[in-house]
Amino acid sequence: MTGTTRSSAGLDARRRRILYRAWHRGTREMDLLMGRFADAYLAALSEEEVADFELLIEVEDPDLFGWINSGEPAPEFDTPIFHRFRQFHLSGEGVPEI
Repeated sequence: MTGTTRSSAGLDARRRRILYRAWHRGTREMDLLMGRFADAYLAALSEEEVADFELLIEVEDPDLFGWINSGEPAPEFDTPIFHRFRQFHLSGEGVPEI
């Protein structure tokens, strides 16, 4: 089970690959953080935002997790999509309702 709530149907090949990668990062915690953001926003991201998100997906899990939780800037990844990603989780929007 991946956890995804979004089908890849209707996404172009690039976005399908990103959706898969967002849900298969290596640690379950980051799968949930990246995957839920991708489920919620990937289809509507601009090409520039998609490119930034692709770069963010390649960041090592401990680094990315630390930047999200610490509030520290993410060197060279400190982009609008990173701030949107961080806000998505810190606001609780990325947490599913039970």
